[in-house]
Amino acid sequence: MRKSKIAKAEKLKTKFLRSLADNRKPKFATKVFNLCSVCWRTRWYIGKFDLCRICIREKANAWELPGVRKSSW
Repeated sequence: MRKSKIAKAEKLKTKFLRSLADNRKPKFATKVFNLCSVCWRTRWYIGKFDLCRICIREKANAWELPGVRKSSW
């Protein structure tokens, strides 16, 4: 299931970008979605890091994201 999900997302993304390059409004702009680059999760995607919130939290706790630190008070 994961491979089909990735293939579908890539197909929709390329179709969307192609329509933007042709200066046309995409037919279904809401169907284009981003995927986390680690776990392929679609929800809570944060584009700055290309990760979902869960992966950001794991990487921030492991000091793998430069300039990001988990706050606690």
